[in-house]
Amino acid sequence: MQSTSSVNPHQHQAIDQLYSHHHSWLQSWLRKRLGSAADAADLAQDTFVRLLCSAAGEPLNCSAPRAYLATIANRLTINFYRRRSLEQAYLAALAETPEALAPSLEHQALVLEALDEVDQVLALLPAQSRQAFLMAQLEGYTQEEIASRLKLSVRTVQRHLARAFEECIVLASLCVQHE
Repeated sequence: MQSTSSVNPHQHQAIDQLYSHHHSWLQSWLRKRLGSAADAADLAQDTFVRLLCSAAGEPLNCSAPRAYLATIANRLTINFYRRRSLEQAYLAALAETPEALAPSLEHQALVLEALDEVDQVLALLPAQSRQAFLMAQLEGYTQEEIASRLKLSVRTVQRHLARAFEECIVLASLCVQHE
């Protein structure tokens, strides 16, 4: 993430104006979409943080500020729902785990964070690469079974799986560097 200190004073002023003129509108717009004032407040704030971080080094030219803010907020909303869906699936799986085998709250938080990061990587992959990877990893299909179900050659499935694994390896190496 870039430092907001690299945002020049004119950019900072432009973002300040965007915030003061459109923050309440954005929060209201998000509240209608999300049905939650707290989630709307968080995502509105995240929208401006994203804007601040991405504005570093570039002039902020925004002829349609609400459309611009709504686009950023919409992308964050998609990520929010994806994270929530993953979290609910994980918590549902945990609910079926005997209490004696349940991981600690700290471990659960780490798993949720890792799942979110893997999901973000998979979301960047082409649909067939993502589908082949999930079929292999979650459903245990062989390469031949994946090829048959997706109507692809085994070699193409291998390329899709290799691409997905490469992205996961990049993610893992980034995680190790941050520790």
